[in-house]
Amino acid sequence: MIKEYKTIREIAGPILVVDKTRDVGYGEMVEIKEADGGIRVGKVLMVEDDKALVQLYGSTQNFKKSTSRVKFLGRGMTIGVSKDILGRVFNGMGKVKDGEAEIIPEKFVDINGAAINPVARDYPNQFIQTGISAIDGLNTLVRGQKLPIFSMNGMPHAKLAAQIVRQAKVLGDDEKFAIVFCAMGVTYEEAEYFIEDFKKTGAIARTVMILNLANEPSIERISAPKVALTCAEYLAFEQDMQVLVVMTDMTNYAEALREVSSARKEIPGRRGYPGYLYTDLASLYERAGRIRGKKGSITQIPILTMPDDDKTHPIPDLTGYITEGQIILSRELNKKGINPPIDVLASLSRLKEKGIGEGKTFDYHGGLLSQLFAAYSRGHDAKELSVILGENAISPMDKIYANFADNFEKEFISQGDEENRTIKETLDIGWKLLKMFPRSELKRIKDVYLDKYYEKEEK
Repeated sequence: MIKEYKTIREIAGPILVVDKTRDVGYGEMVEIKEADGGIRVGKVLMVEDDKALVQLYGSTQNFKKSTSRVKFLGRGMTIGVSKDILGRVFNGMGKVKDGEAEIIPEKFVDINGAAINPVARDYPNQFIQTGISAIDGLNTLVRGQKLPIFSMNGMPHAKLAAQIVRQAKVLGDDEKFAIVFCAMGVTYEEAEYFIEDFKKTGAIARTVMILNLANEPSIERISAPKVALTCAEYLAFEQDMQVLVVMTDMTNYAEALREVSSARKEIPGRRGYPGYLYTDLASLYERAGRIRGKKGSITQIPILTMPDDDKTHPIPDLTGYITEGQIILSRELNKKGINPPIDVLASLSRLKEKGIGEGKTFDYHGGLLSQLFAAYSRGHDAKELSVILGENAISPMDKIYANFADNFEKEFISQGDEENRTIKETLDIGWKLLKMFPRSELKRIKDVYLDKYYEKEEK
């Protein structure tokens, strides 16, 4: 039996303290009815004895505790889902935000889903094409993978996120593909940029957008990625779709988590973040994957800005532990005008071998990837050595490698916001660049592929 309480003892910002409660649970949804008939929504943050700490989804401005009644609903937050969620924009609570008609839900689902059972998991495989050479060619994304992007303040990660949403696709005519895009703590201008860009390019038709603005409640920011992943699970495992979830910015999510933890008066962990930050992030990231016997999959690209450009900060540090690699953006490349400024030497996709090679992309992809990476690494070192010792102090071959590194950045990594490259176009650029070297330097590619793709064009 649901009871109503008129025992609000204290209000502090968006936090209410309700006395003399019974059978109230953590995370339970709350309705607060006001004397004028208005209804506010909240969530239980903490329960201690007969007291409940409730955070409102919104402001407590003009709120009168003496005439308001609190109803604990006995359930967590749920959202209504159906195939009609594609092409729509929602807020962090799963409510329609685009001004269009409400969707007619097929079912209601609790947003607090669970991580995929390891026993039921199928191994991530099969290539997802983003149209970005630095990812597709060297740090390949595969279905069911979690591949975060580590950015820095002032870097163009918002444009990179929009480009991935516009261009991403799975190869195969019979595959149904969808994007779930979740923006947390973004400014109004950023939100408008994403909406207009997706509408202009037509990407909105296959996208579910979850938008939480910077001036909206922290508690809503915490629920936004859960709403996004719940939509993704419905599309992937009930509608048999291949779903790519792009979440930006996970740093804003973690800051909201710290704010709520402080309101609950919990003992802080590293740099003031709650001690359960690792567990909380894992509860989101581990909802990606493939399930044995299901056709659909969920692939995640979480994007975060590293505070003070520090890779050892708790947010990127813990994210790196949980996920399968990372794409790291570089200030140095950004200053050179390389776009997207992806530092391929610091980046890694631990599952790339599962999405490339025989029967996946092109047979020679793995060897070409290895050769390009090795050549760029040596060229990068040669450039640094020439700065210290002078260009005349390095060998003629090292000069070729240094020249290769410059061309590699300009032609392979850099491609601009609007250029969408197929995987074949990406690999063709790689072959073209390797022609700067004599064949004897290409030791990581099998002779059968060199005979076919290297020597043939030399004649």
